[in-house]
Amino acid sequence: MRAVLTWRDKAEQCIYDLAFKPDGTQLILAAGNRLLVYDTSDGTLLQSLKGHKDTVYCVAYAKDGLWSPEQKSVSKHKSSSKIICCSWTNDGQYLALGMFNGVISLRNKNGDEKVKIERPGGSLSPIWSICWNPSREERNDILAVADWGQKLSFYQLSGKQIGKDRPLNFDPCCVSYFTKGEYILLGGSDKQVSLFTKDGVRLGTVGEQNSWVWTCKVKPDSNYVVVGCQDGTISFYQLIFSTVHGLYKDRYAYRDSMTDVIVQHLITEQKVRIKCKELVKKIAIYKNRLAIQVPEKIIIYELYSDDSSDMRYRVKERIVKKFECNLLVVCSDHIILCQEKRLQCLSFSGVKEREWQMESLIRYIKVIGGPPGREGLLVGLKNGQILKIFVDNLFAIVLLKQATAVRCLDMSASRKKLAVVDENDTCLVYDIHTKELLFQEPNANSVAWNTQCEDMLCFSGGGYLNIKASTFPVHQQKLQGFVVGYNGSKIFCLHAFSISAVEVPQSAPMYQYLERKMFKEAYQIACLGVTDTDWRELAMEALEGLEFETAKKERKKQGETNNDLFLADVFAYQGKFHEAAKLYKRSGHENLALDMYTDLRMFEYAKDFLGSGDPKETKMLITKQADWARNINEPKAAVEMYISAGEHVKAIEISGDHGWIDMLIDIARKLDKAEREPLLMCAHYFKKLDNPGYAAETYQKIGDLKSLVQLHVETQHWDEAFALGEKHPEFKEDIYMPYAQWLAENDRFEEAQKAFHKAGRQGEAVRVLEQLSNNAVVENRFNDAAYYYWMLSMQCLNIAQDPAQKGTMLTKFHHFQHLAELYHCYHAIHRYTEEPFSSHRPETLFNISRFLLHSLTKDTPLGISKVRTLFTLAKQSRTLGAYKLARHAYDQLRGLYVPARFQKSIELDSLTIRSQPFHDNEELVPLCYRCSTNNPLLNNLGNVCINCRQPFIFSASSYEVLHLVEFYLEEGITDEEAVSLIDLEAPRHKRENKWQEITGNNSQTLRLDETMNSMGDDDPFTAKLSFEQGGSEFVPVVVSRSVLRSMSRREVLIKRWPPPLQWQYFRSFLPDASITMCPSCFQMFHSEDYELLVLQHTHCPYCRRHIDDPSP
Repeated sequence: MRAVLTWRDKAEQCIYDLAFKPDGTQLILAAGNRLLVYDTSDGTLLQSLKGHKDTVYCVAYAKDGLWSPEQKSVSKHKSSSKIICCSWTNDGQYLALGMFNGVISLRNKNGDEKVKIERPGGSLSPIWSICWNPSREERNDILAVADWGQKLSFYQLSGKQIGKDRPLNFDPCCVSYFTKGEYILLGGSDKQVSLFTKDGVRLGTVGEQNSWVWTCKVKPDSNYVVVGCQDGTISFYQLIFSTVHGLYKDRYAYRDSMTDVIVQHLITEQKVRIKCKELVKKIAIYKNRLAIQVPEKIIIYELYSDDSSDMRYRVKERIVKKFECNLLVVCSDHIILCQEKRLQCLSFSGVKEREWQMESLIRYIKVIGGPPGREGLLVGLKNGQILKIFVDNLFAIVLLKQATAVRCLDMSASRKKLAVVDENDTCLVYDIHTKELLFQEPNANSVAWNTQCEDMLCFSGGGYLNIKASTFPVHQQKLQGFVVGYNGSKIFCLHAFSISAVEVPQSAPMYQYLERKMFKEAYQIACLGVTDTDWRELAMEALEGLEFETAKKERKKQGETNNDLFLADVFAYQGKFHEAAKLYKRSGHENLALDMYTDLRMFEYAKDFLGSGDPKETKMLITKQADWARNINEPKAAVEMYISAGEHVKAIEISGDHGWIDMLIDIARKLDKAEREPLLMCAHYFKKLDNPGYAAETYQKIGDLKSLVQLHVETQHWDEAFALGEKHPEFKEDIYMPYAQWLAENDRFEEAQKAFHKAGRQGEAVRVLEQLSNNAVVENRFNDAAYYYWMLSMQCLNIAQDPAQKGTMLTKFHHFQHLAELYHCYHAIHRYTEEPFSSHRPETLFNISRFLLHSLTKDTPLGISKVRTLFTLAKQSRTLGAYKLARHAYDQLRGLYVPARFQKSIELDSLTIRSQPFHDNEELVPLCYRCSTNNPLLNNLGNVCINCRQPFIFSASSYEVLHLVEFYLEEGITDEEAVSLIDLEAPRHKRENKWQEITGNNSQTLRLDETMNSMGDDDPFTAKLSFEQGGSEFVPVVVSRSVLRSMSRREVLIKRWPPPLQWQYFRSFLPDASITMCPSCFQMFHSEDYELLVLQHTHCPYCRRHIDDPSP
């Protein structure tokens, strides 16, 4: 670790405290009675804030307010001594207070003291600085305490001390943690800032000052440290933590948390941690040895066993002595220390055995192996000299000298070649014996030879990994980091502070050797790791190059030991095909002989070779011959061969691709129905070649009804599809769904909706109807809109049979029924206002406009104009003598936006209506058939009686009030029972004769008896019509079984709604005035009106049910 001064400034007064802005961009300092604000990037003084009259001792940035939001004011608590410092825990629940009397008080956020810690020094050890560890990875909150008893201590939240007191030998004035809590900064009377581990182990000095250090802090989430001193000096340092590590073959050791060493096995990925509890300065590793240098000693470890995978280390020796060195190397029995130009060899007991003095600075040193106690070292110097030193020899051997400084070195496995990376990032490879430069490559920062192959090395640089075999061109791939080792097909790469093993396939260098016919070298590379295909290619290339030994090795490597088989391959490559075939047969590999003959197109020889052998082999041979015919562009012959070989799929494929329908028909009719795959392929080509009839025949042959249905749908042969759907209902959805889509695409939406319904796709059916309804309204086709909304309501009623959707769908049903009635009425209003002549009588238009106004009490639906409705009402009211109502309608029109074409007519009529009497024609007043009350022409309650609240029943053509009263069944009476009781038509009591004849002596008298019961009292239903006069609540008519028995069938109309709706019952009070109800939409009409409309349109004017349709 080293500290680099980034910037420095000096204030006029002592710096007592400082704080970073949470994002680290600014620094605020307390200097006397001023606050100084600095830019942390370059030390620029941004502001000097003046506002305090006395010295500022503490500054901090607020994170979440000054006190708890629940508190209305700052709470105050007494303390037993002067408080010098304080610190909150990470979660803000507890506050630690450092006292002048040496006591630490831990309090909760309410100020209540939970723990009291008394330091041994008492008042002689004031608690000058405390700080909680900010790390959230720690299990417990840890408090660092620095007192003027010159000790550093650690405590848990419970008050329990962690470890022992750490002596400091100076008075600490400030303590602070790094952002993640891994390190501690301490400053004070020793005029410097020291770096400690989180456990209190001193690591080093950050920066020495000229006066006491009163404050020091770490910039958030960084390695920058700022220091404030007694003399006003502000210093900003960057801490640089260097990588301390060592590598030997597949073991890598590195420093962690400055005091620990982790040894990693690069192959097995095992790791072991060694805790040194002191600053680790240097690490060296070699075979079963590990050396760690700490400030006052060097510790040598050894493995417990000779097992290559063993990761258990134990202490072998300790050299208790302080050493200053740049590099550290460990051997089997020695420690090598490198200091500038000097190398020292020490035994494990610390005795110096040997020393070498170099001409220049030592830049690189590496152990290259050797017998225990006689290992060799490879040393590179700054002046370009490269030496080999044996630890048991005083004399260094100069291998070569180059012009540039050495950065990295490595020697090949056989010690014949030397790779050097110099300060110009060039990789140079030398022959050690001749000192000749073999080649050089640019952009290199490190180099390593393959420990298993003499001629292969790799080097890294510029974000690439470069692999070079012999003198061939370099093979590159992207890689970040430094190459530190190369073993077989694994390359060890150091990136940042971690090392990883990268598996690199050796195919590229193997093929480079093969291109130059260097088969032995290619075999050596393949042994490092290539694919099975690469091995096969190596064998083939070796055979072609007559390098039989290499080819044989390849076969053995792949597990083949049959000499006859190998010799057969050789004969085949030499052109001795018949001899090769015999050997293949003798070795039990007849298939290879056939492959050889067919590859050479020697089909006759292949047939002779087979003789009358296995029919499967003969079939295979014919198939290969057909393949050959296909490849040489003779498809007809190929098809015939494929058919004879039973390869129908390939025959069909060729015939289909060439459009040979006749051949496809012939194949399809000869195939058995069990051969589904080829028959399906035939059908596919029939469809592709626009012959759906043959495709249908094929699908029928194999019984694939689903594909047959799909074929009819794709070709739009709907009649055939429907016929198939009738026989097989399971395909109903597969037919009607695409049929509906086809109808919709061809603008036949009503038919499409019905098709969706038949397909069981209620959602699509509803969406089509909603779109049709909306379009009809937008296009002013209100009669169609009414019909679509009625259909939509019936769809919702159908869906409501599902209990899960019942509530929602019934609400929609009533809404759409209401819209259908409104648009059905408004159609007449719209035609009256748009067209010059109207087919409706004035009374009908009068009733329709009143019905609409009574129904539009809430929101007005899209397309319906209140202006047109009032205009129609005013016109017809005037015509029929309802002058008072006409005047009211004109008054209403004044408050609405009236189109220009109606403006003059309305203004003129508004004036002339004043000349008419202010009353309405009494003949127009509607009568309630329940309570016989005359209702006003405009009713605030809507289409109900103002007296009994009984809803009116209207004719769906003239919209007159029908002489009907709805009644309900008593609880417990089912619809079926009610109908059966009504059908009984029990005879009513005969009315008694009211006339009485009295004969006397002289006279004869005929008297009318007025005391007899009237007609109404004989009818049990009429008795049920009684109600509370003037009540605001509607009281329905509820009838019992006896009342139902008294009714006549011709007096009762029943709306037989499908479930889940209940049936509706209506009693006619004028049975002689006939009423007709449509069995589909349940709308009621005067019989004469209904018959006339049906004769005109041949269907119901409301639901368009055809006159000949028997279904309701």
